[in-house]
Amino acid sequence: MRRRLEVPLHRCLRGHPGGGHDLARGPALGLIEDPVAPHRTPDGGLFLEARGLLFDNDGVLVDSEAGVVRAWSRWAVDAGLDPVEVLAAVPGRRAADTVALFLEPEDVDASVATLTRHELADVAGTTAVPGASDLVAQLAGVPWALVTSGVRELATARLVAAGVRLPLVSVTAEDVTAGKPHPEPYATGAARLGVPPADLLVLEDSPSGVAAGRAAGCRVVGVGAGALGTPADVVVRDLTGARWTGAGLTLPAAALLRG
Repeated sequence: MRRRLEVPLHRCLRGHPGGGHDLARGPALGLIEDPVAPHRTPDGGLFLEARGLLFDNDGVLVDSEAGVVRAWSRWAVDAGLDPVEVLAAVPGRRAADTVALFLEPEDVDASVATLTRHELADVAGTTAVPGASDLVAQLAGVPWALVTSGVRELATARLVAAGVRLPLVSVTAEDVTAGKPHPEPYATGAARLGVPPADLLVLEDSPSGVAAGRAAGCRVVGVGAGALGTPADVVVRDLTGARWTGAGLTLPAAALLRG
């Protein structure tokens, strides 16, 4: 059964998730008491001090937009909904949270299962975001994790199709009770790495993801022009030329859209 869409304004939810999660923790790292603001490198780029990275998946590591549009448009038409309205609600949200905006609660699980089948059948065209594979390849021994609104099976399939190395630590839709823009996904990622959020950089493309990262206490690098309208600390076109120095992330001048 359909219900009228009532999309709340994006908001930055303060506070952190409650207990009850069995979080695997890595070695604890020192807290940056006063995170250093981004500063210019000699070539006009930016350096951001950090101990590790938290990556969104779609739009940051992989470009899955075409498959997402096809799968959600197909589902919307089958459900008698406007595909344009549905697609506007998709970015950054868990599928279940988006579906719940349009359907009654009892219909959500079946619709999410259908959507997941559609999306899994359409991963072949997924490609890596420029620079993503190069950056991930630099992170051996560095605390980093995937924090995605997608389900684990779909996130893995897209990374494999794009040729991006799979993370050792990931937080997917199944791992949290509240999705982005709530801080729980990124707070959970930080906890699983054993690194304080203030020591981590979040890489995000959507307004809800940026809000989630900031609410969790992380600094945020926006990826793509769509992040220009968000409060991300820095925005880059893509990850081309991004370099991990051992003390943080360097972003080249050519990639900067805001910073």
